[in-house]
Amino acid sequence: MKKILIVGGVAGGMSAATRLRRLMEDAEIIVFDKGPYVSFANCGLPYHVSGEIAERQKLIVQSPEALRARFDLDVRPNTEVLSIDPQTKTVTVQSEGQESTEQYDVLILSPGAKPFVPSIIGLEAANNTYVLRSIPDLDGIMANLNDDGVKQATVIGAGFIGIEMAENLAKLGLAVTIVEKAPHVLPPLDEEMAQHILLELEKNNIQVITSQSVVEFKEQGHTLVLEDGTTLNSDLNILSVGVQPENSLAKEAGIELGLRGGIVVDDQYRTNVPDIYAVGDAIVVKQQITGQDALISLASPANRQGRQVADIIAGLESSNKGSIGTAIVRVFEIAAASTGLNERTAKLAGLNPSVVHISGKSHASYFPGAEDIHLK
Repeated sequence: MKKILIVGGVAGGMSAATRLRRLMEDAEIIVFDKGPYVSFANCGLPYHVSGEIAERQKLIVQSPEALRARFDLDVRPNTEVLSIDPQTKTVTVQSEGQESTEQYDVLILSPGAKPFVPSIIGLEAANNTYVLRSIPDLDGIMANLNDDGVKQATVIGAGFIGIEMAENLAKLGLAVTIVEKAPHVLPPLDEEMAQHILLELEKNNIQVITSQSVVEFKEQGHTLVLEDGTTLNSDLNILSVGVQPENSLAKEAGIELGLRGGIVVDDQYRTNVPDIYAVGDAIVVKQQITGQDALISLASPANRQGRQVADIIAGLESSNKGSIGTAIVRVFEIAAASTGLNERTAKLAGLNPSVVHISGKSHASYFPGAEDIHLK
């Protein structure tokens, strides 16, 4: 009987575990996750802030008990994998202060990505400043919002999560300011396309400051200083400036790392260490258009990778073909989506893109409810 250990749950790890069970009924499958929630809707977290997703429980997709009952999986939350020994094919884990070891035949790493936290003066003392990557992060934000004194919020970073948080904080009635280092919001879009998002944000009374960074937190995060010396008063800060691969375990185990610390895998999701595979936000993938290395931290590719690595381990035909990188965000009354490369990144990749702009309606204009649609 093959023993398969999976480090990390959520999109990549849990999709691998459940697919493996369907394909390998006799395998022993253990999933370790250092957090309390192994399967949750991380894309839905911002929408609980405003109450659009009213019940916190709705964010939890599967509990360890449900996974055990339905799939016969040994799921261990609040259990951190401290180290990997490839020579003895064991991992050392810690739970409730106690350490133990587990042997494996196959090890799948799905540690995900962690929020990038820049070095900013005064950040450590800013006790009103949060990232949003997990349910415990969300709980911290909700606890802060329960304070009647919270009237102003600042979102640092205007990517997908930052934009979603700004919208949901504004829906609570807070005065919201976005600070973005890039020249425009939603950097994955080209500037003229992002302009539609900017106008929607401003229409909903969100102040947007671009081409500026926060360089200092004062008064425990209640005063923010920008590059040009501007100061902002803020009761709540959301730090949303990107993510980076969680690679500490892999690095210590001698697993090869690549672009920005991502785990290097081949087209079978194998690392350079025998019997160790990796999937999800922590791995380097090929951008399908250019063939270049990329880090694409999105749930859909992680889900697909988890299913594919399960197929491979079970002996089925499958391969890692990379990712095109498709993302969609709703901003109040409009939606924005990007896939592949934008004009700027295409040029940076050495391509010579032809550009076409199309504006029309979402369906026939004579039928009620037709909305404007802009394509590039």
